[in-house]
Amino acid sequence: MSTPAIRVESLWKNFRLYHERNRYIKAAMLRGRRARYEEFWALHDVNLTVEQGATVGVIGSNGSGKTTLLKCLTGIYTPDRGSVDINGNIAALLELGAGFHAELSGTENIYLNGSILGMSKKEIDSKFDSIVEFAGLEQFIDTPVKNFSSGMVVRLGFSIATHVEPEVLLIDEILAVGDQAFQRKSTEKIEQFRRDGRTILVVSHSLGLVQQLCDTVVWLEKGHVKMIGPASDVIAEYTGNTYGNFAREDASSKTRWGSGDAQITQVATLDVNEQPIDTLTSGDEIRIRMELNSHIRIESPVLRVQLETMSGELVWSTSTQRGTATLRVLDGPAVALLQIPSLPLSEGTYYVSMSITDATGTTEFDHCQHWAKIHVVGGQLNDGGVIALPSTWSIGRQRT
Repeated sequence: MSTPAIRVESLWKNFRLYHERNRYIKAAMLRGRRARYEEFWALHDVNLTVEQGATVGVIGSNGSGKTTLLKCLTGIYTPDRGSVDINGNIAALLELGAGFHAELSGTENIYLNGSILGMSKKEIDSKFDSIVEFAGLEQFIDTPVKNFSSGMVVRLGFSIATHVEPEVLLIDEILAVGDQAFQRKSTEKIEQFRRDGRTILVVSHSLGLVQQLCDTVVWLEKGHVKMIGPASDVIAEYTGNTYGNFAREDASSKTRWGSGDAQITQVATLDVNEQPIDTLTSGDEIRIRMELNSHIRIESPVLRVQLETMSGELVWSTSTQRGTATLRVLDGPAVALLQIPSLPLSEGTYYVSMSITDATGTTEFDHCQHWAKIHVVGGQLNDGGVIALPSTWSIGRQRT
């Protein structure tokens, strides 16, 4: 039996929360005691085993101990109790670019950061062109990092870390960095690591990404391991457990902003007979009716609608820019109807948001975030992802 890539046994991690500070030795002596504090246990008796070549996700609400766990695995934090064993070369994608020197160029920082991560100069020399190409910084690589945008810094940090060729890779909420093209490259790189049989531990609030990448999921709640199991089972339990919180916070999740020159005054989700609905069967038709009003004359306004999962992932969006029923002028009351002949989504709850902007999209007159909610039922429970695709299986013995 092979040795697990990661073994965590009875892990506890404690932090001190100070309510006052002794800034100077004199203050401590005059006070006659140390500053008052209380102990906060971020991790409680965590046990976890990750086999070689497995991809495991860690989910949980903010403050549940996910990042603390990763920092204990990397050695940034020392456990107060318990043990952590890592079998293999490890790389952590936690705070990308944290070790960069602002005054040094991108080239110099590649060598500096690469050596910190354990790469030899010969290795960096052989991978230098690939690192720069992956980050998309060929034109700026000799520029001081202080002149880089934040996106350029994290792209370079990601590129260096993934070129370490680790046997164990730890990822903390960094697959959303950069533009869409770089996000796609990042996800493809992680997929390549999976195919190569590397061990990956992913922390993310994106449940769709976790379900896509991971076979096993760990659910942490207030420092405790609440559940470990197949990704679909744990995510279903997690979303079911937190649904009550979403329902209670629904009023606060409905937000609005914009100049107010034009407004969306009413939103309704309708069935094929234009009767109000909030629940539909996967694949059914749905219509979204919006009443608008404008206090000024707006030339060529754009109306946009988007669907999101409850975890914030964009499912689909559309706008009147691609349709034939464009609105040339908005200078008073108007009605818009968006017809979707089939909505083949997996079972779950989805938010509907809409906005009115000028023709360029730079000025938002009204943005209604999470203004409606749709419950989709009837999808295949054991299928993953967001889209419900019809499919059939046939399996039989192969004749020789």
